[in-house]
Amino acid sequence: MDRKNFEDDVKAFEAGHPNIRIDAHEGLMDPKTFAAKLAGGQLEDVYYVYFTDPAGLIQRHQAADITPYLKDVPALADIKPELQKVFTGKDGKVYGLPTGNYSMGLVYNRELFAKAGLDPDKPPTTWDEVRTAAQKITALGDGVTGYADFSKNNQGGWHLTSWIYSLGGDVAAQDGSGKWRATVDSEAAHKALQYLHDMRWTDNTMGSRQLLEIPDVQKTMGAGKLGMYLAGPDNIPTIVKQFERKYDEYGLAAMPGTATLGGGDGFMFNPKDSAAKIKAGLAWIQWKYLNPDRQEETDRKSAGSDIPIGLPQPDLFDGRSGETVKAAHAKYANVPQRNYQPFTDRSANVEVKVEPPNAQQIYTVLDGVMQAVLTKQDADLDGLLKDAQKKVDAVLATAQ
Repeated sequence: MDRKNFEDDVKAFEAGHPNIRIDAHEGLMDPKTFAAKLAGGQLEDVYYVYFTDPAGLIQRHQAADITPYLKDVPALADIKPELQKVFTGKDGKVYGLPTGNYSMGLVYNRELFAKAGLDPDKPPTTWDEVRTAAQKITALGDGVTGYADFSKNNQGGWHLTSWIYSLGGDVAAQDGSGKWRATVDSEAAHKALQYLHDMRWTDNTMGSRQLLEIPDVQKTMGAGKLGMYLAGPDNIPTIVKQFERKYDEYGLAAMPGTATLGGGDGFMFNPKDSAAKIKAGLAWIQWKYLNPDRQEETDRKSAGSDIPIGLPQPDLFDGRSGETVKAAHAKYANVPQRNYQPFTDRSANVEVKVEPPNAQQIYTVLDGVMQAVLTKQDADLDGLLKDAQKKVDAVLATAQ
């Protein structure tokens, strides 16, 4: 259905823009092949990126400056400033546009909450409450695990960064001269590791199997054997579709604590593009992804399919554009929006922080910290953070 909708959109766009032809290539951003494609003239005119990519691409002059052409993107004024900032260089010029976003929250099994005597409409808002809820859920037995987390393929570092944010810390910060420095060895990071260690080894609420990554945890959640894990809203349809579950079974809470990690995706432009190609690419992106006035039509077409309508994210717009999108979602919602109200209600009180520079390299370092805490009962938390601080500083030295 997603592919058919995309192909229908291409036909509709080309019909209304006879001078533009969309030659769509399927694939995601691959940093390992990107430079070779660009050098070899094989890079697409418009290419997909994650929020972790633009800073480096701009610094290496691997994206076109699209600032002169943005007057043709009327919804730009309503795009959330923090999202647009991801694609803005230090020179103040704009090099791309966001088309999707997420912030980390807490996905939970509402049925297990009820069985454990917890109120599914009042999920945890602090890590102490997460720990207590995990104990009650694990006590149900029958192989049920209260809480799970990742520690493999950079996903452990990604989540540990979220934990640290939630407890008031950072993994990197700019000093007075603008240089990035590691801030991993902090009170917030120590608290995060202590929670993880205690839940894993003292409470036994994280199960004995570790070195998990996304598919492992989603599978356990899809089997009805997991109470909670950190994830964005997009995880819920994945679980429902892959494991034939029902949307009513799952709830979404905002990140426990005071802050969370946010990310997303968007599009940038080949630095070798002509002005005409940039204008054509912007016309497509605006028509397809940044056009609130098309939202009702899009939702109406998808309402009878398995495409979820009414999840709290992506949430790209403020102002009139944001209100238009929300009204369309409310009219055609095919998921239980009440189950995500805890996420929506607390979001304004949870600061969204973007990923650090050279995020994937930092996550590789922090993966090792997560693995040590979750696989070694006698892990030296202070030693792990001091070692990670040095390694992250070395990573950041290449981002200056």
